[in-house]
Order: sequence, then C-alpha cells, then structure tokens
Amino acid sequence: MADQVDNILRQWHAQRPDLDVSPMAVIGRLSRLSRLIDAELTRTFARHGLDRASFDVLATLRRSDPPHRLTPAALMRASMVTSGAVTQRLDRLESRGLVRRTPSDSDGRAVHVTLTDEGLALIDRVLPDHLATEQRLLSALSGQRREKLAATLRELLESLGDTTG
Repeated sequence: MADQVDNILRQWHAQRPDLDVSPMAVIGRLSRLSRLIDAELTRTFARHGLDRASFDVLATLRRSDPPHRLTPAALMRASMVTSGAVTQRLDRLESRGLVRRTPSDSDGRAVHVTLTDEGLALIDRVLPDHLATEQRLLSALSGQRREKLAATLRELLESLGDTTG
C-alpha cells in the first residue's frame, strides 16, 4: 500500500532520477506524522481549555517533586516551551489560577513558579486523556515496534545534539 510520500518519491524519481531522494522517505513521513499528531493533541488539550504550551508547563511542574515548584529558567529547560513563550504562558496560567509565582526566600531576584491545587487537579484530569490519545495514535504498532521506533528516534535525536547532558 502506498502513501502520499511514496507518490512524492515516485514523482521526484521520474523528474530527477539523478538525485537520491530517499531522505524524503523519512523526513517527509516525520513531517506528516508531526502535523497529524499535533492536530490530535490540540483537540485533546482544547477539550480541557489548554493549548500545547500550557499543557507542557503544567506537566513539567507536575513531574517535579512536591511542592511542584521550579524557577522560570528551570521550567524552560525541563519543558518543551521556548524561553519567549514561558512568560506569556505563565501570565495566562497564573490569571487562570493554575500556577502561582512567588519570590524566592533565599534570593530576592529569583521567582518560583508553583502548581496550584487547581492546576494540579487540571493536569491530573488531562494526563489520562492525553495518554489515551497517544495510545490511539500508536495503536497500529505493537509494543515491540514502538520500543524499536523510540530507540531509533532517540538515536537520531542524539546524533543531532538533542541530549540532556
């Protein structure tokens, strides 16, 4: 069975047989998957009044040890939110009562972002729905194939410098 990327590859091969277009087989599919996955996750988050960046901030705080508190800089490093988006997201989440910013006791210049009880309750409601969406999106793959794909993607990410250390 052929997909859209196969059609694109055939067209390029017919038009430019002198070029190796095989990277498009991977990159094209990753790009298409990314768009499809993003659309599904967007719908899931919207059901809970969130967008991806807000979910990422709440989830990052939830993953941290109680009292689920981080500095904005640590939050940026540990989440999938860019530095420019952190302040904007924190403003929105704080206005909704989902996070609280407080000055550090030890450093007057530092601020801590803490998940409120309402924020904790919301992320605990969203997470199972989020995981169910991801499970549905991956349902065509067996557990073993998922593990192999995850390992392959990790290897590619590491080769591009996306590491924690």
